[in-house]
Amino acid sequence: MKSFQHIKGFILIFILSSICTLAHAQVTYNITQEDALKVMLAAKEKAEKDNVLVNIAVVDAGANLKAFLRMDESYLGSIDVAVKKAKTARYFNIATGDLGKLTQPGGIIYNIEVSNDGLISFPGGVPIKNDDGEIIGAIGVSGGTIEQDHEIATTGALAAIE
Repeated sequence: MKSFQHIKGFILIFILSSICTLAHAQVTYNITQEDALKVMLAAKEKAEKDNVLVNIAVVDAGANLKAFLRMDESYLGSIDVAVKKAKTARYFNIATGDLGKLTQPGGIIYNIEVSNDGLISFPGGVPIKNDDGEIIGAIGVSGGTIEQDHEIATTGALAAIE
């Protein structure tokens, strides 16, 4: 009888510790290496089709660089811009062009681009979502016009759910 109570106690402790562990577990949705490459290559293919030389940066859910491509002869200055566009899109879970509308003089977040070691508030950064609509990262593209950058980034981002 005493050993049965010990077993019951052990099972109860095991169940409670499992529940506590599950309650404190952090659920993250993060882009995989394979999807980051898929996104980057889809963007590259779109840039090549449009005859635009760009830099392409993909960041994970934590805004850490996951994949990067500098097309031959693309602007050196666009490297940093592509990375910052991707980070900005992830920091605020919004396309950088849409963020830019809010950062204009008189806008509700005017001057926010000076925060976080510099943000980019013009088009070319797009959040990446999974099939369930959860943000798993972001892509930033720089080197073309802002319209081209946005279109290329959007093409890349959509590749994650194809």
